[in-house]
Amino acid sequence: MNHTVSFRGARAGVEEATVLDPSGLRALASSTPARLRTRTVVSCTLLVIALGAGGTACSGGGNPLTAKPYDASDQISFNGPKGDHKQADPDKPLEVTVNDDGRITDVTAEDATGRYVTGELSADGSRWHSTSPLAANAHYTLRVSTEDEDGAPGRKVLTLDTSKPTTKKRLKVTFGPDSGDYGVGQPVTAQLDQPIKDKAQRAIVERALRVDSVPAVDGAWHWVDDKELHYRPKDYWPAHATVTVHSDLDGVKIGDRLWGDRSKSLKLNIGDRVIAVTDASAHSLTFYKNDEDINEIPVTTGKPGFETRNGVKVVLEKQQYVRMRGTTVGIAEGSADSYDLPVYYATRVTWSGEYVHAAPWSVGSQGYENVSHGCTGMSTANAEWFFEHIHQGDVVKVINSNGDTMEDFGNGFGDWNMAWKTWRKGSALVGGTPDAPRPEDTARLRPQSV
Repeated sequence: MNHTVSFRGARAGVEEATVLDPSGLRALASSTPARLRTRTVVSCTLLVIALGAGGTACSGGGNPLTAKPYDASDQISFNGPKGDHKQADPDKPLEVTVNDDGRITDVTAEDATGRYVTGELSADGSRWHSTSPLAANAHYTLRVSTEDEDGAPGRKVLTLDTSKPTTKKRLKVTFGPDSGDYGVGQPVTAQLDQPIKDKAQRAIVERALRVDSVPAVDGAWHWVDDKELHYRPKDYWPAHATVTVHSDLDGVKIGDRLWGDRSKSLKLNIGDRVIAVTDASAHSLTFYKNDEDINEIPVTTGKPGFETRNGVKVVLEKQQYVRMRGTTVGIAEGSADSYDLPVYYATRVTWSGEYVHAAPWSVGSQGYENVSHGCTGMSTANAEWFFEHIHQGDVVKVINSNGDTMEDFGNGFGDWNMAWKTWRKGSALVGGTPDAPRPEDTARLRPQSV
């Protein structure tokens, strides 16, 4: 007779176990910790099948699980180093096995910094082995839960230290932007000092790059190329959120002769929800703060041949004064469209030179027609007001322009123009899956069938 046991819900530390047999009999336990319930459910089901009696077979006293867990030292074997001062090779996986008198029900492996090691437990509970790389020069604690043939629980805590890596080749990650205050549209970036092309190695790197937000958001990393990742939420950051970013790569093996290095963490303080929407066809910019319309400004945008890009952009920097010359954007000096002008209150939204700025020379066209070379121009007074109320990381969105859509990457931050489903496909961990698992959710693995 075959029986199938499945376990779900590790995040809350509570498991749901379902046991099925060919006759369709089902027993469900939904609010008891799995490590205290696994054998109880299986044993109970077998007794129901054998005796044909409802839940009576498991309702009596004498449950072996009520006893204090025994020391499972004699029941399990571990491939860790033997003897004092000996260190484990971080290149080799951990392995825990159990003798014929019992089975493993749960294993957690965690280093001193809180990093979990993922692993797999065999279907019959006889063997557990790690599936993610160990960190070098680290201290690990393994907590092993077992049960004997009568269902009584056993416990054993194992510790080991790993040796230093034999190679000096390290992967360093530099996070961006610098710690500080930003708007709700600011993505997080991670720049690697050497390319990572292999998918499995990308997963190791990405799993170690942690972004935490208060309040929490649904977000994901996206590989821009072999050396750069961006992280953004599904929607903009919540107003006044706190975002912390750090790497757990230090000492982690990524590939042959390549190990993770230390990286500097960062903290972003998100401000008000500021979104400026420019309607190119209406020649108007509407400034929203925390979803309230607080100002409408007449503007001019790019004329035919120099149309302003549509889509979402993120403020890159603010400059009180900029000298703007047509030659920097490919306009020949001396041509009809050539210009060389002092520009004030300039808010930059692309690296190629698109700004929101004061344009006193076009005040007569502002609110009526588009006459610029791609920037959004307004009066000096309005530009000064905009300059004082906009911040790095705030959102500037252009609609109803005849221009192309803002590039996703490479010319500033067009990250928000990519659909969330497409964005997630750029992750080495979550791909197109509906929800993004965190590393600790997969660190504790139990049998899928017995």
